[in-house]
Amino acid sequence: MAQTASMSRKPSLWRRIKWRGIASVVAFFVLWHLAVVVKFSGFAELPTPIQTLQTFFAEYIVNPDYWASWVVSFERVFYGFIIAQILGIPLGLLFGTSPKFRDMFFPVFELLRPIPPLAWVPISILFWPTNESSIVFITFIGAFFVIVINVYDGVGGIQKEHLWLARSLGATRAAIFRRIMLPSVIPSIAVGMTLGIAITWNVVIAAEMIASDSGLGRMTWEGYVSSTPEVVLIGMISIGLAGYLSSITVDWVESRMMPWQERR
Repeated sequence: MAQTASMSRKPSLWRRIKWRGIASVVAFFVLWHLAVVVKFSGFAELPTPIQTLQTFFAEYIVNPDYWASWVVSFERVFYGFIIAQILGIPLGLLFGTSPKFRDMFFPVFELLRPIPPLAWVPISILFWPTNESSIVFITFIGAFFVIVINVYDGVGGIQKEHLWLARSLGATRAAIFRRIMLPSVIPSIAVGMTLGIAITWNVVIAAEMIASDSGLGRMTWEGYVSSTPEVVLIGMISIGLAGYLSSITVDWVESRMMPWQERR
Protein backbone atom coordinates (compact mmCIF):
# COMPACT_ATOMS: atom_id res chain seq x y z
CA MET A 1 0.00 0.00 0.00
CA ALA A 2 2.78 2.38 0.99
CA GLN A 3 4.66 1.48 -2.16
CA THR A 4 1.59 2.27 -4.27
CA ALA A 5 1.18 5.66 -2.58
CA SER A 6 4.85 6.43 -3.14
CA MET A 7 4.61 5.52 -6.82
CA SER A 8 1.57 7.76 -7.27
CA ARG A 9 3.60 10.75 -6.14
CA LYS A 10 6.35 10.18 -8.68
CA PRO A 11 5.73 11.73 -12.09
CA SER A 12 6.07 9.12 -14.82
CA LEU A 13 7.63 9.99 -18.15
CA TRP A 14 4.32 9.30 -19.90
CA ARG A 15 2.51 11.76 -17.63
CA ARG A 16 4.90 14.41 -18.92
CA ILE A 17 4.61 13.38 -22.56
CA LYS A 18 0.85 12.97 -22.83
CA TRP A 19 -0.78 12.42 -26.16
CA ARG A 20 -2.33 15.88 -26.03
CA GLY A 21 1.13 17.37 -25.70
CA ILE A 22 2.42 15.32 -28.62
CA ALA A 23 -0.57 16.40 -30.70
CA SER A 24 0.05 20.07 -29.92
CA VAL A 25 3.71 19.78 -30.95
CA VAL A 26 2.75 18.05 -34.21
CA ALA A 27 0.08 20.71 -34.85
CA PHE A 28 2.68 23.44 -34.28
CA PHE A 29 4.99 22.04 -36.95
CA VAL A 30 2.09 21.45 -39.36
CA LEU A 31 0.96 25.06 -38.98
CA TRP A 32 4.53 26.23 -39.44
CA HIS A 33 4.80 24.21 -42.66
CA LEU A 34 1.49 25.52 -44.00
CA ALA A 35 2.39 29.13 -43.15
CA VAL A 36 5.61 28.81 -45.17
CA VAL A 37 3.89 27.08 -48.10
CA VAL A 38 1.14 29.71 -48.41
CA LYS A 39 3.74 32.49 -47.77
CA PHE A 40 1.82 33.89 -44.81
CA SER A 41 3.29 37.22 -43.73
CA GLY A 42 6.97 36.86 -42.72
CA PHE A 43 6.88 33.06 -42.97
CA ALA A 44 7.66 33.33 -46.68
CA GLU A 45 11.33 33.89 -45.79
CA LEU A 46 11.55 30.87 -43.50
CA PRO A 47 12.37 27.26 -44.40
CA THR A 48 9.81 24.54 -43.75
CA PRO A 49 10.24 22.13 -40.84
CA ILE A 50 11.30 19.44 -43.32
CA GLN A 51 14.02 21.67 -44.78
CA THR A 52 15.19 22.54 -41.27
CA LEU A 53 15.37 18.87 -40.32
CA GLN A 54 17.26 18.08 -43.51
CA THR A 55 19.85 20.74 -42.65
CA PHE A 56 20.09 19.43 -39.11
CA PHE A 57 20.68 15.80 -40.12
CA ALA A 58 23.01 16.74 -42.96
CA GLU A 59 25.22 19.25 -41.14
CA TYR A 60 24.68 19.23 -37.39
CA ILE A 61 23.72 15.88 -35.88
CA VAL A 62 27.25 14.51 -36.35
CA ASN A 63 28.98 17.88 -35.98
CA PRO A 64 31.03 17.94 -32.74
CA ASP A 65 30.98 21.76 -32.69
CA TYR A 66 27.18 21.71 -32.43
CA TRP A 67 27.17 19.41 -29.42
CA ALA A 68 30.04 21.39 -27.91
CA SER A 69 27.70 24.42 -28.04
CA TRP A 70 25.19 22.45 -25.96
CA VAL A 71 27.85 21.60 -23.39
CA VAL A 72 29.15 25.18 -23.15
CA SER A 73 25.68 26.67 -22.66
CA PHE A 74 24.72 24.04 -20.09
CA GLU A 75 27.91 24.66 -18.14
CA ARG A 76 27.27 28.40 -18.02
CA VAL A 77 23.69 27.89 -16.90
CA PHE A 78 24.72 25.32 -14.30
CA TYR A 79 27.42 27.48 -12.71
CA GLY A 80 25.35 30.65 -12.72
CA PHE A 81 22.28 28.86 -11.36
CA ILE A 82 24.16 27.01 -8.59
CA ILE A 83 26.02 30.14 -7.44
CA ALA A 84 22.72 32.03 -7.38
CA GLN A 85 21.25 29.33 -5.11
CA ILE A 86 24.28 29.26 -2.80
CA LEU A 87 24.25 33.03 -2.31
CA GLY A 88 20.57 33.83 -2.83
CA ILE A 89 18.96 31.42 -0.38
CA PRO A 90 21.00 32.53 2.68
CA LEU A 91 20.54 36.19 1.74
CA GLY A 92 16.77 35.75 1.46
CA LEU A 93 16.74 34.03 4.85
CA LEU A 94 18.76 36.85 6.38
CA PHE A 95 16.40 39.47 4.96
CA GLY A 96 13.45 37.59 6.42
CA THR A 97 14.88 36.83 9.86
CA SER A 98 17.11 39.80 10.71
CA PRO A 99 15.39 43.22 10.78
CA LYS A 100 18.70 45.01 11.35
CA PHE A 101 20.35 43.30 8.39
CA ARG A 102 17.28 43.98 6.24
CA ASP A 103 17.15 47.66 7.16
CA MET A 104 20.81 48.05 6.29
CA PHE A 105 21.09 46.13 3.01
CA PHE A 106 17.61 45.69 1.54
CA PRO A 107 17.45 49.24 0.09
CA VAL A 108 20.63 48.52 -1.89
CA PHE A 109 19.18 45.21 -3.04
CA GLU A 110 15.98 46.92 -4.19
CA LEU A 111 18.04 49.54 -6.02
CA LEU A 112 19.89 46.86 -8.00
CA ARG A 113 16.99 44.45 -8.55
CA PRO A 114 15.18 46.37 -11.35
CA ILE A 115 18.36 46.55 -13.47
CA PRO A 116 17.98 44.07 -16.37
CA PRO A 117 20.66 41.36 -16.36
CA LEU A 118 21.87 42.36 -19.83
CA ALA A 119 22.54 45.89 -18.58
CA TRP A 120 25.32 44.31 -16.52
CA VAL A 121 27.13 43.09 -19.66
CA PRO A 122 29.45 46.11 -20.20
CA ILE A 123 30.53 46.38 -16.58
CA SER A 124 30.93 42.62 -16.21
CA ILE A 125 33.25 42.51 -19.24
CA LEU A 126 35.37 45.23 -17.59
CA PHE A 127 35.19 43.72 -14.11
CA TRP A 128 35.86 40.05 -14.84
CA PRO A 129 39.16 38.92 -16.41
CA THR A 130 37.65 36.60 -19.06
CA ASN A 131 34.52 36.54 -21.21
CA GLU A 132 33.62 33.17 -19.73
CA SER A 133 33.54 34.44 -16.14
CA SER A 134 31.59 37.54 -17.21
CA ILE A 135 28.92 35.39 -18.91
CA VAL A 136 28.62 33.16 -15.83
CA PHE A 137 28.26 36.32 -13.71
CA ILE A 138 25.48 37.67 -15.92
CA THR A 139 23.76 34.28 -15.78
CA PHE A 140 24.06 34.36 -12.00
CA ILE A 141 22.50 37.83 -11.87
CA GLY A 142 19.53 36.60 -13.88
CA ALA A 143 18.54 34.04 -11.24
CA PHE A 144 19.88 35.67 -8.08
CA PHE A 145 17.29 38.39 -7.45
CA VAL A 146 14.34 36.09 -8.19
CA ILE A 147 15.61 33.51 -5.71
CA VAL A 148 16.26 36.07 -2.97
CA ILE A 149 12.81 37.65 -3.27
CA ASN A 150 11.02 34.29 -3.25
CA VAL A 151 12.88 33.09 -0.15
CA TYR A 152 12.32 36.43 1.58
CA ASP A 153 8.58 36.28 0.85
CA GLY A 154 8.53 32.67 2.04
CA VAL A 155 9.95 33.67 5.41
CA GLY A 156 7.39 36.46 5.67
CA GLY A 157 4.60 33.97 5.04
CA ILE A 158 5.43 31.80 8.06
CA GLN A 159 2.59 31.86 10.58
CA LYS A 160 3.68 33.84 13.64
CA GLU A 161 1.61 31.60 15.91
CA HIS A 162 3.92 28.68 15.15
CA LEU A 163 6.97 30.72 16.14
CA TRP A 164 5.33 31.99 19.33
CA LEU A 165 4.26 28.48 20.32
CA ALA A 166 7.75 27.09 19.71
CA ARG A 167 9.33 29.84 21.82
CA SER A 168 6.82 29.34 24.62
CA LEU A 169 7.76 25.64 24.70
CA GLY A 170 11.43 26.53 25.10
CA ALA A 171 12.68 25.86 21.58
CA THR A 172 16.03 27.44 20.76
CA ARG A 173 16.51 29.75 17.79
CA ALA A 174 18.48 27.05 16.00
CA ALA A 175 15.69 24.52 16.54
CA ILE A 176 13.04 26.98 15.35
CA PHE A 177 15.05 27.70 12.23
CA ARG A 178 15.68 24.01 11.50
CA ARG A 179 12.25 22.61 12.37
CA ILE A 180 9.86 25.44 11.44
CA MET A 181 11.38 28.13 9.26
CA LEU A 182 13.42 26.04 6.85
CA PRO A 183 10.64 23.52 6.03
CA SER A 184 8.19 26.41 5.58
CA VAL A 185 10.51 28.16 3.12
CA ILE A 186 11.20 25.08 0.95
CA PRO A 187 8.17 25.69 -1.35
CA SER A 188 9.34 29.27 -1.91
CA ILE A 189 12.84 28.03 -2.69
CA ALA A 190 11.31 25.63 -5.22
CA VAL A 191 9.39 28.47 -6.90
CA GLY A 192 12.57 30.54 -7.04
CA MET A 193 14.41 27.64 -8.65
CA THR A 194 11.69 27.17 -11.27
CA LEU A 195 11.64 30.84 -12.20
CA GLY A 196 15.40 31.16 -11.90
CA ILE A 197 16.27 28.38 -14.34
CA ALA A 198 13.99 29.91 -17.00
CA ILE A 199 15.49 33.38 -16.57
CA THR A 200 18.98 31.89 -16.55
CA TRP A 201 18.50 30.40 -20.02
CA ASN A 202 17.07 33.66 -21.35
CA VAL A 203 20.05 35.58 -20.03
CA VAL A 204 22.80 33.18 -21.07
CA ILE A 205 21.57 33.02 -24.68
CA ALA A 206 21.50 36.81 -24.95
CA ALA A 207 24.92 37.08 -23.29
CA GLU A 208 26.38 34.53 -25.71
CA MET A 209 25.09 36.55 -28.63
CA ILE A 210 26.77 39.69 -27.29
CA ALA A 211 29.97 38.60 -25.59
CA SER A 212 30.91 35.06 -26.60
CA ASP A 213 32.24 33.06 -29.51
CA SER A 214 30.62 29.79 -28.42
CA GLY A 215 27.34 28.33 -27.16
CA LEU A 216 23.85 27.89 -28.58
CA GLY A 217 23.19 31.62 -28.46
CA ARG A 218 26.28 32.37 -30.50
CA MET A 219 25.39 29.66 -33.02
CA THR A 220 21.93 31.18 -33.46
CA TRP A 221 23.38 34.67 -33.89
CA GLU A 222 25.86 33.47 -36.49
CA GLY A 223 22.99 31.91 -38.42
CA TYR A 224 21.31 35.33 -38.49
CA VAL A 225 24.48 37.15 -39.53
CA SER A 226 25.15 34.66 -42.33
CA SER A 227 21.51 34.87 -43.50
CA THR A 228 20.89 31.14 -43.03
CA PRO A 229 17.46 30.87 -41.37
CA GLU A 230 17.80 27.09 -41.07
CA VAL A 231 20.66 27.59 -38.62
CA VAL A 232 18.66 30.19 -36.70
CA LEU A 233 15.73 27.79 -36.35
CA ILE A 234 17.98 24.88 -35.37
CA GLY A 235 19.50 27.11 -32.71
CA MET A 236 16.10 28.24 -31.42
CA ILE A 237 14.73 24.71 -31.23
CA SER A 238 17.93 23.53 -29.52
CA ILE A 239 17.59 26.32 -26.94
CA GLY A 240 13.98 25.31 -26.30
CA LEU A 241 14.94 21.67 -25.80
CA ALA A 242 17.85 22.61 -23.53
CA GLY A 243 15.60 24.80 -21.40
CA TYR A 244 13.00 22.03 -21.21
CA LEU A 245 15.59 19.49 -20.07
CA SER A 246 16.79 21.95 -17.41
CA SER A 247 13.23 22.48 -16.20
CA ILE A 248 12.71 18.71 -15.91
CA THR A 249 15.89 18.44 -13.86
CA VAL A 250 14.84 21.27 -11.54
CA ASP A 251 11.38 19.72 -11.20
CA TRP A 252 12.98 16.41 -10.22
CA VAL A 253 15.07 18.17 -7.55
CA GLU A 254 11.96 19.90 -6.23
CA SER A 255 10.13 16.58 -5.98
CA ARG A 256 12.95 15.34 -3.72
CA MET A 257 12.81 18.53 -1.66
CA MET A 258 9.03 18.21 -1.17
CA PRO A 259 8.17 14.48 -1.19
CA TRP A 260 4.87 15.20 0.53
CA GLN A 261 3.57 17.25 -2.40
CA GLU A 262 1.70 15.39 -5.12
CA ARG A 263 3.10 16.12 -8.56
CA ARG A 264 0.81 17.02 -11.41
